[in-house]
Amino acid sequence: MIPLSSQKIVITGAAEGLGAAIARHLSAQGARLVLMDRNALALAQTQALCPGSTALTVDLSDAAATAEAIAQFSTPIDTVIHNAAILRVEAVDDTNLATFQATLNVGIQAAFQLTQAVWPQMKTHGGALIFVSSRSGIEGFVNETAYCAAKHALEGFSKCLAIEGAPHGIVSYTITPGMLMNTPMSETTYGAEQRARWVDPIRLAPAFAHLAELRPMQLSGQRLNAWALSKGTDT
Repeated sequence: MIPLSSQKIVITGAAEGLGAAIARHLSAQGARLVLMDRNALALAQTQALCPGSTALTVDLSDAAATAEAIAQFSTPIDTVIHNAAILRVEAVDDTNLATFQATLNVGIQAAFQLTQAVWPQMKTHGGALIFVSSRSGIEGFVNETAYCAAKHALEGFSKCLAIEGAPHGIVSYTITPGMLMNTPMSETTYGAEQRARWVDPIRLAPAFAHLAELRPMQLSGQRLNAWALSKGTDT
C-alpha cells in the first residue's frame, strides 16, 4: 500500500468530466497532482480546487508539445492516470486523416510518451499506470472508428506493460467507467433516455484512488470496471 498522501500523480484530461472528478477526489486524499489538458480555462478551475497541484496546458495530440510538458515534471511520478481522449461521432467516410491521427495520438501516442517518461524511475520504486478505456475498447460501434481504434490499442498496450513491469513492481490497468457518466463528452453521444440514467463522475473516482494506493498485482494487465470497484471500496 502506497498512501495517496505520499504520491505524485499525473492526470490527463483533467479539465472537465471524469478527469476533473478524479483530480478533486485524489487531492482531497492528499495526493500531489500534475494536471494536463488543452483547455486552459477549465484546467485552471480544476487546479483551483486541488491545492498545491501543477497545471500544464498541452495538446496531447502534438508529440513535441507533449514531450515539452513531460519535461516539466519534477520529482518521481508514482501514478499516471491517462484519461484524455477525443471522440468525434462520424462515419468512416466522413472522417479525415487529421481527425483520425489526432484521436490516436491523444489516446495511444500520449500514453506511450507518458509511460516511457516515467518508466525508468518506476523501475526503481514501482508505480501504477491507469488507462481509461471504455466499451469502445472492447467492441466496435458505428461512427466511432477512430475512437474504437484508440481504445483497443490501449487495451493491448496495458497488457504488455503489465508483463514488462511485473519484475519491477509496476502495475498497469485499463478501466472502463462501467456506468453512463455526466460529462461534456457524454453530452455529444447520449440521447435523452440514456442521460436519465447517467451519474456524476465523482462517484467513479474512488476506483482510481483504490488502484493508485493498493496497486493489486493480481489485477495488473486486466480491464476493470470503475463503477463496480468504487461501490466495493471504502476509499
